[in-house]
Amino acid sequence: MPNYNWPPMESRRVMGKRVTRLDGIQKASGKAKYNSDVRPAGTIHGVILHSPHAHARIKSVDTSAAEKLEGVTAVRVVAPAGTEIQWAGAEIATVAARTEEIAHDAVRLIKVGYEVLPHLVREDDLSKAGSRAKPAGEAVTGDPDAAFKQADVVHEGVYGIPVITHCCLEPHGQTVAWNGDTVEYFPSTQNVSGIGGDLAKGLQLAAGKVHVHMDNVGGGFGSKFASDLWGLEAAKLSKASGGKPVKMYLDRNPEQTIAGVRPSVYAKIKLAAKKDGTFTAWDSTSWMTGGFAGGGLNADLLPYVYRQVPNRRINHTAVSTNNGAQRAWRAPNHPQVSYITCSALDDLAAKLNMDPLEFFIKNANLTAKPDVYTSQLKKAAELIDWKNQWHPRGDKRAGVIKRGLGLAVGMWGGAGHASQCRTNIHPDGTVEVELGSQDLGTGTRTVIVQVAAESLGLPMNAITLKIGDNSLPVSGASGGSTTVGGVSSSTRISNLNALEKLFEVVAPGLGVPPDQLEAVDGKVQVKGTPAKSLTWKAACQKLGVRTISEMGANDQRNPRGLNTGGVSGVHMADVSVDIETGVVKINKVVAVNDCGLVINPKTAEGQVYGGVIMGICSALMEERVADEGTGRVLNADMEFYKLAGIADIGEIVVHMDITPEHDKRGVVGLGEPATIPTTAAIANACANAIGVRVPTLPLNAKNVLNALNGRRLA
Repeated sequence: MPNYNWPPMESRRVMGKRVTRLDGIQKASGKAKYNSDVRPAGTIHGVILHSPHAHARIKSVDTSAAEKLEGVTAVRVVAPAGTEIQWAGAEIATVAARTEEIAHDAVRLIKVGYEVLPHLVREDDLSKAGSRAKPAGEAVTGDPDAAFKQADVVHEGVYGIPVITHCCLEPHGQTVAWNGDTVEYFPSTQNVSGIGGDLAKGLQLAAGKVHVHMDNVGGGFGSKFASDLWGLEAAKLSKASGGKPVKMYLDRNPEQTIAGVRPSVYAKIKLAAKKDGTFTAWDSTSWMTGGFAGGGLNADLLPYVYRQVPNRRINHTAVSTNNGAQRAWRAPNHPQVSYITCSALDDLAAKLNMDPLEFFIKNANLTAKPDVYTSQLKKAAELIDWKNQWHPRGDKRAGVIKRGLGLAVGMWGGAGHASQCRTNIHPDGTVEVELGSQDLGTGTRTVIVQVAAESLGLPMNAITLKIGDNSLPVSGASGGSTTVGGVSSSTRISNLNALEKLFEVVAPGLGVPPDQLEAVDGKVQVKGTPAKSLTWKAACQKLGVRTISEMGANDQRNPRGLNTGGVSGVHMADVSVDIETGVVKINKVVAVNDCGLVINPKTAEGQVYGGVIMGICSALMEERVADEGTGRVLNADMEFYKLAGIADIGEIVVHMDITPEHDKRGVVGLGEPATIPTTAAIANACANAIGVRVPTLPLNAKNVLNALNGRRLA
């Protein structure tokens, strides 16, 4: 059996190198095709009629005028009379037509009678939730009441982080066509291998009857796993239109309203400490929503990272609102709980008149990895020059621009998902690596080819990679930072299984047993003896007319040491705040993350850059604004739903700790942990700059000036 372990650092030729993404030029030049670009011959267009009301009962739906409009090929009612609608934007009916314009005209001809019902669309004031508030019950560890009585210092604060949306630049949707009794499906998805079965279930077909194709996806962030109602409706419209391809993507307003949000979290938090800074007790009352289903929060996440505080009381309430439902969003719930925890701990340190860096290090014993967090805190402090730049709360220097530093911590899993891979070695020397994965734009293609090139001793351009099709070996959905661990492990195993078969054919000619051969630099040679070798092509020619085709799988229960989970991170921020305008400017963000074996430092750093940028957006400007009167989202567009631009980002410094010790852990995913601490670090930096806490994000001018209102600054 081959030795599947990763090659040692000193012997690697491809892995561990800063390789530019293989699809970089295609994407930068605009040549890369996304499924929203796909338009097979004869494509017609699907459009959805959405409810204007946040809560209503359907009394009647009249589609007769729409059906008569020239160019309309199919009309379907999704929510018939009697249906209770629970959020604005809910789907009422769908139309397929020769052109998108005709489809929109037809939708406007559909007459719907509504019985409008009372709604709740905001959760920031728990007292208004009434019966919509569903307490989860109290969780208690130790004796928090006694700990607060014995404490030298007690801090109480209120913190909030609002609902934000996924903001996929390629909206949710797909093109679907029937071909006899099978379906050709071109979705925007994070789940190439699995989404076909999901659609097939809705259509009451065998899973193999849906063929999925996808080369690129324009953003998902956790929201694009299922086929959804719009996928099912597109397929049904296609069938009703004689099998013609139906292209149906959400318009921007419903994309921002119903296609997925990250839940809010609000909390009243009380903390206790000894005068030397020892953190002794936590008491929190929190509530949140992700839409009609409410919003749950695992009590074990609080206090975040510093979970071994001896005394804690946690009360959480899920609030059901008449808004589009939550979906997984890069590190579900972790950025929110990092924010409320690290903000509260930062405030406690300020009340202790203690440097928060000293406070977080002193209490590192309350984390699962004291040495790792201590090391990361010190490294981040070095990179941001904490010793010279930090000051006690409130920048006392003259002028209206105040500067401050802040820090926060994070954690994540990241072990590889289940994945299968097939490696084909042909007699002409060509090699194919095949797996039903997807590349979300993170460099997955590149790292798979790097692993294959390293494992087979070939240059990267000798590997042909096939992904993005569910007819290929099954590989897991991209969520939870599990992709790179899963696909790199299955690729490695498949490659070496195939190589073992090639060695069995070549060994007799080289006069050694197969286990004495190695593939290096485009040759198959006796180990350590380049003179006794065959070129790769000559070795493959010995196959005659036979192709070697070998499978490999990442088994989550037994990953063979090729991947593990469990990572930590520390982010620090340097900000400037104009106390006259309330504008917060990012000067620098330092991100220090531990990780396992890094296949490509360049793409790994890119993941951290992306995660930090998302954290900056959340800290400075993102929030879904729902109108209490109408129940509608007021900023469901890209004009008033603000995201950071280049001028808002500042400098980002990424530190990847690449060492033999970390390599031994195997591959660990990095996408999620890269975004978790950023928002909290920026919020704490703002508090350090202006001397007061801005209790509710984002740090926009309104919220910053409200926090400063009535306070005279030096």
